[in-house]
Amino acid sequence: MQFNLNRREFVGGAAALAAAGCCCAKPTPRYGGTGKIRLAVAGVMGKGFSDWMPMVKSGLAEVVAFFDADANTVKSAANNIAKEKKKGKLPADFMDPMKVPFYHDYRKMLDDAKKLNIQALTVSTSDHMHAPIAIRAMKMGIHVYVQKPLVRTLWEAEYFGKTAKEYGVVTQMGNQGSGGNGFRRNVEILQSGILGDVKEVHVWTNRPVWPQGLNVEKYVTSRTTGDAIPKSLNWDIWLGIAKERPFLDMYPAGTDVYDPWKLGKHVYHPFTWRGFFDFGAGAFGDMACHTMNLPFRGLELGAVKDAQCTMIDSENKIAYPLKSIVKLTYAERESKVRKGVKLPAVTLYWYDGQEKPSADLMPQVIAKDGKVPNTGCLVIGTNGILCSTNDYGQDAFIALKGEKVVQNTKDHPACKALKAVRPIPLCKGVAAAGGMDKSSGAAALSADGHYVEFLTAILGTSAKFEETNSRCYSDVDYSIPMMEAILVGTVAQRLPNQLLKWCTKKQQFDNEKANSFIKPYIRRGFEF
Repeated sequence: MQFNLNRREFVGGAAALAAAGCCCAKPTPRYGGTGKIRLAVAGVMGKGFSDWMPMVKSGLAEVVAFFDADANTVKSAANNIAKEKKKGKLPADFMDPMKVPFYHDYRKMLDDAKKLNIQALTVSTSDHMHAPIAIRAMKMGIHVYVQKPLVRTLWEAEYFGKTAKEYGVVTQMGNQGSGGNGFRRNVEILQSGILGDVKEVHVWTNRPVWPQGLNVEKYVTSRTTGDAIPKSLNWDIWLGIAKERPFLDMYPAGTDVYDPWKLGKHVYHPFTWRGFFDFGAGAFGDMACHTMNLPFRGLELGAVKDAQCTMIDSENKIAYPLKSIVKLTYAERESKVRKGVKLPAVTLYWYDGQEKPSADLMPQVIAKDGKVPNTGCLVIGTNGILCSTNDYGQDAFIALKGEKVVQNTKDHPACKALKAVRPIPLCKGVAAAGGMDKSSGAAALSADGHYVEFLTAILGTSAKFEETNSRCYSDVDYSIPMMEAILVGTVAQRLPNQLLKWCTKKQQFDNEKANSFIKPYIRRGFEF
């Protein structure tokens, strides 16, 4: 059943639910203290493992409860930790996941939050359950670290931001590159105005690397019965707010679905849910939180005015396309960094599915590397260009007017001499935690500091960011506006070639069909 209540009606109804932890007085979040932060985990393996492990390894947190719709994930976590102990990379007395209380239903875990004395929560589930779990927790005064994309729909983005503010909790979105000090320096360089007026940005990714597109729709809609549900999987809880449907295990051998990384061709679980409208946000939602991060912050981008999907391959009704190009327009705005400076409107082009901007736009990059990088962002100003050649913005290359080859911003004389107009505090979480081993993947780029910054924000020991008065660099003041533009873009992917005008104040499009995609479907029993 579709819920079509307005926000006031829905929040009022949800607040009455005991399951949401909202009864009597508003809970007070716990800050400070000298003991370890009591951490609960929603989503144990995959990205979940590399989210909660750095927090435990820091010595600042201890896991007091696990939730996962798949019970086997805890065994996998225990095996991983045992292997690390055997190699001497973890102390013998490091935590044993099998001794931590496990929940097959996140609602029951949150019902027990007071008994468990949960202070903070990591949410690393499929995208469609980020908001339901995190918002429920925030209403109980629990601080939340939520993987990107923070939420899956525009309605959830607004709801998430208002809830975080109302309940006074610490939030951090899991775009870990934000914790990199190289990234923060590159933001300072862009904020300085060194490129002159910037009116054009290009951002691209090699994702998707999971099945999506028309052939996914053909297979799923051809099935009239489901497959056997694995004994370890609670399918009802995995579906959560989504419409009921039969479990589908794997695409049969020979099925022509996109699978470049050989992920095993699972239909929904594990991981391959990301391409479905009902469960994920596609490549745009997955990677723009990383690759758009540098231009979004550096150019102080704010409200998005409109979006148009100008190219699409493999359009269908249940899954994101194999590739697309989306054009976003950001409004003019007053600079918060350079007082009295008006920043021009910006057109940002998003490319996924191996699509890239033209090499003609970046001859200085081509002169250095010989080709357009596989992933990155290009910022074009009246006085030069800046290009990040990876997902996280740790390294960026610049060429000012008249220069034929880009140089790393760390080496460019103008950048080295540049003093930040408003310095961004360095990420000192690792030092504060006494140092620790790097985790794999994106976390290694920030040396786990993004995670530690979340914990030290709760403890009240990390630096505050001037513009938000927050101790987390990816809190709602940053993550919600960035997510809003990304999610406007994902709606455009569902209505290709149509110019969709978006009003941030009214939280609506000028298009009736587009407005039907703003709110999620919410099954009874999973209200939040």
